[in-house]
Amino acid sequence: MIFDTRPCQLGEGPLWHPLRGQLYWFDITGNRLLTQSAEGPEEWRFAEHVSAAGWIDRDHLLIASESMLFRFNLITGMRHDLCRLESDNSATRSNDGRADPQGGFWIGTMGKNAEPGAGAIYRYFKGELRRLYPALSIPNAICFTPDGRTAQFADSATGQVMRVALDADGWPVGEPSVFLDFAGRGFDPDGAVIDSEDVLWLALWGAGSVAAYGPDGAALHAVSFDAPHTTCPAFGGPDMTTLYCTTALQGMDDAAKSAHPDAGKTFTATGVARGQAEHRVIL
Repeated sequence: MIFDTRPCQLGEGPLWHPLRGQLYWFDITGNRLLTQSAEGPEEWRFAEHVSAAGWIDRDHLLIASESMLFRFNLITGMRHDLCRLESDNSATRSNDGRADPQGGFWIGTMGKNAEPGAGAIYRYFKGELRRLYPALSIPNAICFTPDGRTAQFADSATGQVMRVALDADGWPVGEPSVFLDFAGRGFDPDGAVIDSEDVLWLALWGAGSVAAYGPDGAALHAVSFDAPHTTCPAFGGPDMTTLYCTTALQGMDDAAKSAHPDAGKTFTATGVARGQAEHRVIL
């Protein structure tokens, strides 16, 4: 089912705001933050790429742009810059990101042309930005188990989804290990979210689906959408049982766009699982 008909060149970063009962998402290369409110479709435009967000309180989001982490007021449209994010490197931009259960915000960066090794994953926690993993190409699939003890992330260029243990404050402990490996499968791991039962829901770029994997890595089932490039899922709705999925037009030629006229739109599926509420970012 189509949730929003506005096509995105690179739809990403869906976030269900638990206090507002509202979905927010991004069109990264279109420099847009989008939502659907009771009044209808809304959007904000920025001077640079924006890609991911966490919620701070009812009226404020933490937004990651290609050069900055900033607090954004959803009522006034005003922003307050918090921390530079590779602002000295015009060749990179932000990509996938999500808040962890301890209140930190993880954010990936990548080359604007997906240059190998140009990106990294950072964590912003109580005013400190710390680089966790350098030399990544397309960081994605940042998500966290319900108990807050494990983080998962991917480098789409390698096809691997990694996982790593977290300490009580949410910082990684030890080296990441491979959880899932899609190398050579013809599609890539993109955005992901973990539901309330510790099941990973992973968007598969090139496969037009969001696939579910158990804590042991076993494939459980998949939800298909009429858009080849599914980019990121999120759970929301009053009971957290609606699965939202952003998609992209990027990388599609005219023939592919003609074959998939709904590509780039935002989709929903209902009753597939119950998600976790998104965690609040602690500044």
